[in-house]
Amino acid sequence: MGVLITAIVLILGYGGAYLASDDVRYLTRAGIEQTLILQKRRPIDRLVADPKLDAETRAYLQLVLAVRAHAVELGLEAGKTYTTYSDVGRDTLLLVLSASAKTCICPVTWSYPIVGRIPYKGYFDLKRAQQEADKLAAKGNDTYLRPAAAYSTLGWFEDPLLSTAMVKDSVELASLVFHEIAHNSLYVKSATPFNESFAQLVGYRAAEEFYRGRGDSALADRARDRWADEIVLGEFYHALLDRLEAFYAGKPAPDSLAAGRIAIARWSREQLEGPLGGRLRTVRVGRLAERPINNAALVGVRLYRTHLDWFDRWYDRHGHSVRASVAALRELMKDIAGDSAFARLQRALADSAAPGGQ
Repeated sequence: MGVLITAIVLILGYGGAYLASDDVRYLTRAGIEQTLILQKRRPIDRLVADPKLDAETRAYLQLVLAVRAHAVELGLEAGKTYTTYSDVGRDTLLLVLSASAKTCICPVTWSYPIVGRIPYKGYFDLKRAQQEADKLAAKGNDTYLRPAAAYSTLGWFEDPLLSTAMVKDSVELASLVFHEIAHNSLYVKSATPFNESFAQLVGYRAAEEFYRGRGDSALADRARDRWADEIVLGEFYHALLDRLEAFYAGKPAPDSLAAGRIAIARWSREQLEGPLGGRLRTVRVGRLAERPINNAALVGVRLYRTHLDWFDRWYDRHGHSVRASVAALRELMKDIAGDSAFARLQRALADSAAPGGQ
Protein backbone atom coordinates (compact mmCIF):
# COMPACT_ATOMS: atom_id res chain seq x y z
CA MET A 1 0.00 0.00 0.00
CA GLY A 2 2.90 2.37 0.73
CA VAL A 3 4.03 2.09 -2.90
CA LEU A 4 0.53 2.91 -4.13
CA ILE A 5 0.34 5.99 -1.88
CA THR A 6 3.76 7.12 -3.03
CA ALA A 7 2.77 6.78 -6.69
CA ILE A 8 -0.43 8.76 -6.11
CA VAL A 9 1.43 11.53 -4.31
CA LEU A 10 3.94 11.74 -7.15
CA ILE A 11 1.19 11.89 -9.76
CA LEU A 12 -0.75 14.60 -7.91
CA GLY A 13 2.43 16.51 -7.15
CA TYR A 14 3.29 16.77 -10.83
CA GLY A 15 0.01 18.63 -11.40
CA GLY A 16 0.26 20.99 -14.33
CA ALA A 17 3.75 19.75 -15.18
CA TYR A 18 2.16 16.51 -16.37
CA LEU A 19 0.52 18.40 -19.21
CA ALA A 20 3.66 20.32 -20.09
CA SER A 21 6.41 17.71 -20.01
CA ASP A 22 6.82 14.50 -22.01
CA ASP A 23 9.36 13.31 -19.44
CA VAL A 24 6.91 13.78 -16.58
CA ARG A 25 4.18 11.97 -18.50
CA TYR A 26 6.59 9.16 -19.26
CA LEU A 27 7.69 8.79 -15.63
CA THR A 28 4.08 8.97 -14.47
CA ARG A 29 3.07 6.13 -16.80
CA ALA A 30 6.04 4.08 -15.61
CA GLY A 31 5.07 4.73 -11.99
CA ILE A 32 1.49 3.68 -12.63
CA GLU A 33 2.58 0.46 -14.37
CA GLN A 34 5.01 -0.37 -11.58
CA THR A 35 2.27 0.21 -9.03
CA LEU A 36 -0.15 -2.07 -10.90
CA ILE A 37 2.48 -4.79 -11.11
CA LEU A 38 3.15 -4.57 -7.38
CA GLN A 39 -0.57 -4.61 -6.58
CA LYS A 40 -0.98 -7.89 -8.46
CA ARG A 41 1.78 -9.69 -6.55
CA ARG A 42 1.02 -13.07 -5.02
CA PRO A 43 3.50 -15.02 -2.86
CA ILE A 44 5.04 -17.80 -4.93
CA ASP A 45 5.10 -20.23 -2.01
CA ARG A 46 1.33 -19.88 -1.68
CA LEU A 47 0.81 -20.34 -5.40
CA VAL A 48 2.92 -23.51 -5.34
CA ALA A 49 0.75 -24.87 -2.51
CA ASP A 50 -2.49 -24.15 -4.43
CA PRO A 51 -3.90 -27.50 -5.67
CA LYS A 52 -5.61 -25.69 -8.56
CA LEU A 53 -2.29 -24.66 -10.07
CA ASP A 54 -1.27 -26.74 -13.09
CA ALA A 55 1.73 -29.03 -12.62
CA GLU A 56 3.91 -27.36 -15.24
CA THR A 57 3.57 -23.87 -13.76
CA ARG A 58 4.13 -25.25 -10.26
CA ALA A 59 7.38 -26.86 -11.40
CA TYR A 60 8.65 -23.62 -12.91
CA LEU A 61 7.73 -21.60 -9.83
CA GLN A 62 9.46 -24.15 -7.61
CA LEU A 63 12.51 -23.79 -9.81
CA VAL A 64 12.45 -20.02 -9.32
CA LEU A 65 12.35 -20.43 -5.54
CA ALA A 66 15.25 -22.90 -5.65
CA VAL A 67 17.30 -20.61 -7.87
CA ARG A 68 16.56 -17.66 -5.58
CA ALA A 69 17.72 -19.65 -2.58
CA HIS A 70 20.93 -20.54 -4.40
CA ALA A 71 21.48 -16.87 -5.25
CA VAL A 72 21.40 -16.11 -1.53
CA GLU A 73 23.94 -18.88 -0.92
CA LEU A 74 26.18 -17.24 -3.51
CA GLY A 75 26.10 -13.99 -1.57
CA LEU A 76 23.93 -12.15 -4.09
CA GLU A 77 21.59 -9.44 -2.82
CA ALA A 78 18.36 -11.30 -3.48
CA GLY A 79 16.31 -9.51 -0.82
CA LYS A 80 12.71 -10.40 -1.58
CA THR A 81 13.15 -10.28 -5.33
CA TYR A 82 11.15 -13.04 -7.03
CA THR A 83 9.41 -14.25 -3.88
CA THR A 84 6.16 -13.10 -5.48
CA TYR A 85 4.53 -13.55 -8.87
CA SER A 86 2.59 -10.97 -10.89
CA ASP A 87 0.48 -11.68 -13.96
CA VAL A 88 0.75 -8.56 -16.14
CA GLY A 89 -2.20 -9.65 -18.26
CA ARG A 90 -0.49 -9.38 -21.65
CA ASP A 91 2.15 -11.13 -23.74
CA THR A 92 4.54 -8.17 -23.97
CA LEU A 93 5.60 -6.37 -20.81
CA LEU A 94 7.20 -3.37 -22.50
CA LEU A 95 9.11 -2.34 -25.61
CA VAL A 96 12.67 -1.10 -25.36
CA LEU A 97 13.74 1.57 -27.84
CA SER A 98 17.32 2.20 -28.92
CA ALA A 99 18.52 4.58 -31.63
CA SER A 100 21.73 5.61 -33.33
CA ALA A 101 22.79 7.75 -36.27
CA LYS A 102 23.25 5.77 -39.49
CA THR A 103 26.76 7.16 -39.87
CA CYS A 104 28.26 5.97 -36.59
CA ILE A 105 27.75 3.65 -33.63
CA CYS A 106 26.71 6.53 -31.40
CA PRO A 107 23.62 5.70 -29.37
CA VAL A 108 20.99 8.18 -28.35
CA THR A 109 20.97 8.26 -24.55
CA TRP A 110 18.39 9.19 -21.95
CA SER A 111 19.04 10.46 -18.43
CA TYR A 112 17.25 9.07 -15.38
CA PRO A 113 17.48 9.63 -11.63
CA ILE A 114 19.79 7.23 -9.75
CA VAL A 115 20.90 5.11 -12.73
CA GLY A 116 22.36 7.97 -14.79
CA ARG A 117 22.46 8.01 -18.60
CA ILE A 118 21.51 4.84 -20.45
CA PRO A 119 21.27 4.10 -24.20
CA TYR A 120 17.69 2.87 -24.31
CA LYS A 121 14.21 3.73 -23.12
CA GLY A 122 11.45 1.34 -22.09
CA TYR A 123 7.80 1.97 -22.94
CA PHE A 124 4.78 0.32 -21.36
CA ASP A 125 2.66 2.20 -23.90
CA LEU A 126 3.39 0.22 -27.07
CA LYS A 127 1.79 2.80 -29.38
CA ARG A 128 3.91 5.57 -27.92
CA ALA A 129 7.04 3.43 -28.30
CA GLN A 130 6.38 3.20 -32.04
CA GLN A 131 5.65 6.93 -32.26
CA GLU A 132 8.96 7.76 -30.57
CA ALA A 133 10.80 5.33 -32.85
CA ASP A 134 9.18 6.97 -35.89
CA LYS A 135 10.25 10.44 -34.68
CA LEU A 136 13.86 9.34 -34.29
CA ALA A 137 13.81 7.57 -37.66
CA ALA A 138 12.45 10.72 -39.32
CA LYS A 139 15.61 12.49 -38.12
CA GLY A 140 17.74 9.98 -40.05
CA ASN A 141 18.50 7.54 -37.24
CA ASP A 142 18.50 3.77 -37.21
CA THR A 143 15.96 2.65 -34.62
CA TYR A 144 15.27 -0.67 -32.95
CA LEU A 145 12.34 -1.80 -30.81
CA ARG A 146 12.54 -5.04 -28.90
CA PRO A 147 10.25 -6.63 -26.34
CA ALA A 148 11.48 -7.05 -22.75
CA ALA A 149 10.03 -9.71 -20.47
CA ALA A 150 11.56 -8.50 -17.19
CA TYR A 151 13.51 -5.69 -15.58
CA SER A 152 15.17 -4.90 -12.28
CA THR A 153 14.43 -1.96 -9.98
CA LEU A 154 17.90 -2.47 -8.45
CA GLY A 155 16.44 -3.39 -5.08
CA TRP A 156 14.27 -0.26 -4.75
CA PHE A 157 11.18 -2.46 -4.90
CA GLU A 158 10.62 -6.12 -4.13
CA ASP A 159 10.56 -7.19 -7.77
CA PRO A 160 8.02 -9.92 -8.51
CA LEU A 161 8.52 -12.60 -11.11
CA LEU A 162 6.45 -11.43 -14.06
CA SER A 163 4.27 -13.68 -16.18
CA THR A 164 6.11 -12.47 -19.28
CA ALA A 165 9.38 -13.82 -17.88
CA MET A 166 8.12 -17.39 -17.46
CA VAL A 167 10.11 -18.92 -20.31
CA LYS A 168 9.74 -22.67 -20.73
CA ASP A 169 13.48 -23.32 -21.04
CA SER A 170 14.58 -24.10 -17.48
CA VAL A 171 18.18 -23.03 -18.11
CA GLU A 172 17.09 -19.68 -19.50
CA LEU A 173 14.62 -19.20 -16.64
CA ALA A 174 17.31 -19.91 -14.05
CA SER A 175 19.73 -17.62 -15.87
CA LEU A 176 17.14 -14.84 -15.97
CA VAL A 177 16.56 -15.03 -12.22
CA PHE A 178 20.29 -14.96 -11.48
CA HIS A 179 20.78 -12.16 -14.03
CA GLU A 180 18.17 -9.85 -12.52
CA ILE A 181 19.30 -10.53 -8.94
CA ALA A 182 22.87 -9.76 -10.04
CA HIS A 183 21.77 -6.18 -10.78
CA ASN A 184 20.78 -5.81 -7.11
CA SER A 185 24.23 -6.99 -6.11
CA LEU A 186 26.41 -4.75 -8.28
CA TYR A 187 25.34 -1.73 -10.32
CA VAL A 188 27.76 0.88 -11.67
CA LYS A 189 26.09 4.20 -12.49
CA SER A 190 26.07 5.18 -16.18
CA ALA A 191 27.82 1.93 -17.16
CA THR A 192 25.06 -0.07 -18.85
CA PRO A 193 27.32 -2.35 -20.98
CA PHE A 194 29.36 -3.21 -17.90
CA ASN A 195 26.29 -3.92 -15.78
CA GLU A 196 24.54 -6.06 -18.38
CA SER A 197 27.65 -8.01 -19.36
CA PHE A 198 28.43 -8.67 -15.69
CA ALA A 199 24.86 -9.92 -15.20
CA GLN A 200 25.27 -12.20 -18.22
CA LEU A 201 28.26 -13.84 -16.54
CA VAL A 202 26.37 -14.31 -13.28
CA GLY A 203 23.27 -15.56 -15.08
CA TYR A 204 24.87 -18.44 -16.94
CA ARG A 205 27.76 -19.30 -14.62
CA ALA A 206 25.45 -19.35 -11.58
CA ALA A 207 22.95 -21.48 -13.51
CA GLU A 208 25.77 -23.89 -14.33
CA GLU A 209 26.84 -24.08 -10.67
CA PHE A 210 23.21 -24.47 -9.58
CA TYR A 211 22.49 -27.44 -11.84
CA ARG A 212 25.88 -29.01 -11.20
CA GLY A 213 25.13 -28.92 -7.48
CA ARG A 214 21.83 -30.69 -8.11
CA GLY A 215 23.57 -33.45 -10.02
CA ASP A 216 21.97 -32.43 -13.33
CA SER A 217 25.01 -32.47 -15.59
CA ALA A 218 22.95 -32.15 -18.79
CA LEU A 219 21.41 -28.80 -17.78
CA ALA A 220 24.69 -27.64 -16.22
CA ASP A 221 26.48 -28.35 -19.50
CA ARG A 222 23.79 -26.50 -21.43
CA ALA A 223 24.22 -23.43 -19.21
CA ARG A 224 27.98 -23.65 -19.70
CA ASP A 225 27.56 -23.95 -23.48
CA ARG A 226 25.11 -21.03 -23.61
CA TRP A 227 27.70 -18.87 -21.88
CA ALA A 228 30.40 -20.10 -24.27
CA ASP A 229 28.15 -19.10 -27.18
CA GLU A 230 27.66 -15.65 -25.68
CA ILE A 231 31.43 -15.19 -25.62
CA VAL A 232 31.73 -16.33 -29.26
CA LEU A 233 28.94 -13.98 -30.31
CA GLY A 234 30.60 -11.22 -28.29
CA GLU A 235 33.80 -11.73 -30.33
CA PHE A 236 31.80 -11.67 -33.56
CA TYR A 237 29.95 -8.47 -32.72
CA HIS A 238 33.16 -6.84 -31.54
CA ALA A 239 34.73 -7.57 -34.95
CA LEU A 240 31.60 -6.38 -36.75
CA LEU A 241 31.48 -3.13 -34.79
CA ASP A 242 35.19 -2.50 -35.39
CA ARG A 243 34.64 -2.98 -39.12
CA LEU A 244 31.67 -0.63 -39.14
CA GLU A 245 33.41 2.05 -37.09
CA ALA A 246 36.41 1.97 -39.43
CA PHE A 247 34.04 2.35 -42.39
CA TYR A 248 32.10 5.21 -40.80
CA ALA A 249 35.34 6.98 -39.90
CA GLY A 250 35.87 7.55 -43.63
CA LYS A 251 32.70 9.68 -43.68
CA PRO A 252 31.19 7.99 -46.75
CA ALA A 253 28.73 9.84 -48.97
CA PRO A 254 25.08 8.71 -48.80
CA ASP A 255 25.32 6.31 -51.79
CA SER A 256 28.58 4.86 -50.55
CA LEU A 257 27.14 4.59 -47.05
CA ALA A 258 24.27 2.36 -48.20
CA ALA A 259 26.52 0.22 -50.39
CA GLY A 260 29.12 -0.14 -47.66
CA ARG A 261 26.57 -1.24 -45.09
CA ILE A 262 25.27 -3.87 -47.52
CA ALA A 263 28.82 -5.14 -48.10
CA ILE A 264 29.50 -5.37 -44.38
CA ALA A 265 26.20 -7.19 -43.88
CA ARG A 266 27.39 -9.70 -46.50
CA TRP A 267 30.66 -10.16 -44.60
CA SER A 268 28.65 -10.66 -41.41
CA ARG A 269 26.53 -13.37 -43.06
CA GLU A 270 29.63 -15.16 -44.34
CA GLN A 271 31.11 -15.20 -40.83
CA LEU A 272 27.93 -16.53 -39.24
CA GLU A 273 27.43 -19.21 -41.89
CA GLY A 274 31.11 -20.12 -41.91
CA PRO A 275 33.82 -20.47 -39.26
CA LEU A 276 32.07 -18.62 -36.48
CA GLY A 277 28.83 -20.53 -36.85
CA GLY A 278 30.77 -23.76 -36.52
CA ARG A 279 31.93 -22.74 -33.03
CA LEU A 280 28.43 -22.20 -31.67
CA ARG A 281 27.11 -24.99 -29.47
CA THR A 282 23.51 -24.05 -28.72
CA VAL A 283 22.66 -21.00 -30.82
CA ARG A 284 21.22 -21.53 -34.29
CA VAL A 285 22.49 -19.00 -36.79
CA GLY A 286 19.21 -18.93 -38.73
CA ARG A 287 17.87 -15.39 -38.99
CA LEU A 288 20.98 -13.87 -37.44
CA ALA A 289 22.65 -14.19 -40.82
CA GLU A 290 19.77 -12.45 -42.60
CA ARG A 291 19.76 -9.24 -40.58
CA PRO A 292 20.70 -5.99 -42.34
CA ILE A 293 23.04 -3.54 -40.66
CA ASN A 294 21.15 -1.53 -38.04
CA ASN A 295 23.31 0.57 -35.76
CA ALA A 296 20.57 0.84 -33.15
CA ALA A 297 20.19 -2.93 -32.94
CA LEU A 298 23.97 -3.27 -32.61
CA VAL A 299 23.92 -0.79 -29.73
CA GLY A 300 21.57 -3.19 -27.94
CA VAL A 301 23.74 -6.18 -28.79
CA ARG A 302 26.82 -4.47 -27.37
CA LEU A 303 25.07 -3.77 -24.07
CA TYR A 304 24.94 -7.47 -23.25
CA ARG A 305 28.14 -8.65 -24.91
CA THR A 306 30.94 -6.24 -24.07
CA HIS A 307 34.21 -7.86 -22.99
CA LEU A 308 32.49 -11.07 -21.88
CA ASP A 309 35.87 -12.77 -22.11
CA TRP A 310 37.19 -10.35 -19.45
CA PHE A 311 34.43 -11.36 -17.08
CA ASP A 312 35.13 -15.03 -17.78
CA ARG A 313 38.82 -14.53 -17.05
CA TRP A 314 37.81 -12.85 -13.80
CA TYR A 315 35.67 -15.90 -13.01
CA ASP A 316 38.58 -18.25 -13.82
CA ARG A 317 40.97 -16.30 -11.60
CA HIS A 318 38.57 -16.51 -8.68
CA GLY A 319 38.43 -20.27 -8.53
CA HIS A 320 35.53 -20.73 -10.98
CA SER A 321 33.29 -19.46 -8.21
CA VAL A 322 30.41 -17.02 -8.72
CA ARG A 323 30.46 -16.17 -5.03
CA ALA A 324 34.17 -15.25 -5.03
CA SER A 325 33.98 -13.49 -8.41
CA VAL A 326 31.06 -11.26 -7.45
CA ALA A 327 32.48 -10.42 -4.02
CA ALA A 328 35.85 -9.45 -5.50
CA LEU A 329 34.25 -7.43 -8.31
CA ARG A 330 32.03 -5.52 -5.88
CA GLU A 331 35.13 -4.56 -3.91
CA LEU A 332 36.97 -3.58 -7.09
CA MET A 333 34.13 -1.36 -8.32
CA LYS A 334 33.67 0.75 -5.21
CA ASP A 335 33.32 4.46 -6.01
CA ILE A 336 33.46 3.96 -9.77
CA ALA A 337 31.15 5.13 -12.57
CA GLY A 338 30.80 5.05 -16.33
CA ASP A 339 33.47 3.70 -18.68
CA SER A 340 35.98 3.67 -15.83
CA ALA A 341 34.48 0.34 -14.73
CA PHE A 342 35.86 -1.54 -17.72
CA ALA A 343 39.20 0.25 -17.46
CA ARG A 344 39.53 -0.78 -13.82
CA LEU A 345 38.60 -4.39 -14.60
CA GLN A 346 41.15 -4.49 -17.41
CA ARG A 347 43.90 -3.18 -15.11
CA ALA A 348 42.98 -5.70 -12.43
CA LEU A 349 43.19 -8.56 -14.91
CA ALA A 350 46.54 -7.31 -16.20
CA ASP A 351 47.90 -6.95 -12.65
CA SER A 352 46.81 -10.45 -11.67
CA ALA A 353 48.44 -11.89 -14.80
CA ALA A 354 51.77 -10.20 -14.04
CA PRO A 355 54.50 -11.99 -12.08
CA GLY A 356 53.57 -11.88 -8.42
CA GLY A 357 49.87 -11.39 -9.25
CA GLN A 358 47.16 -13.66 -7.89
